[in-house]
Amino acid sequence: MSAEVRFTVTRTLTKDQQARRERLIDAAWTLAVEGGYPAVTMHDVADRAGVARATVYRYFATKDHLLTEVAATWAHRVTDDIDALAVGDTPVERLTALLERIVRVAADNVTLTSAIIQAVTADDSSVDDSRNVVFLFLRDRLSAAIGDPVPQREDVEIVLGHVLLAALVSVASLHRPADEVAAIVRTSGRLVLAGALAAGERPAEANGTGGL
Repeated sequence: MSAEVRFTVTRTLTKDQQARRERLIDAAWTLAVEGGYPAVTMHDVADRAGVARATVYRYFATKDHLLTEVAATWAHRVTDDIDALAVGDTPVERLTALLERIVRVAADNVTLTSAIIQAVTADDSSVDDSRNVVFLFLRDRLSAAIGDPVPQREDVEIVLGHVLLAALVSVASLHRPADEVAAIVRTSGRLVLAGALAAGERPAEANGTGGL
């Protein structure tokens, strides 16, 4: 195995550096669970991880950058076993099962979810790359849940990504009940896929050539 591991889109870290970076992410995760967004400070993250404060800034430009990496770790953990989570015989069943799973995990720890949502949606250029990685990863997980070929697949993934983000905001920031939000994502997933499949069955009409 190589002595270096690709960890972000912009840096290559040695194993020791990666371990230190992951320790910082774990510390930020714990602080976010304990006290939400306000509890995560670079000073407290450094203390919790047992490193100098300057070390934190070697890996993360800002608090929001750090918490966006926490969001990436959260997304991987929540969707790690895609085959077990996306249960169903049809694309709709598999997709809606995964969407509901994500919503319910988010609702189980609203304090953490609120912290990472606040960071991911921050107007902070330091989170741009990490945010894109998180969004693309979740789109990939949703696509894997669908499985079967779907017309306009990229558009479907983008729309579903926005549906999921709105659902997480509803749970974390608007404090909507988990059952309500789970029902909304199930309905949204079903309608988005149904619309895409229906559009794929009407190529002539879509091109304005039907009936000629």
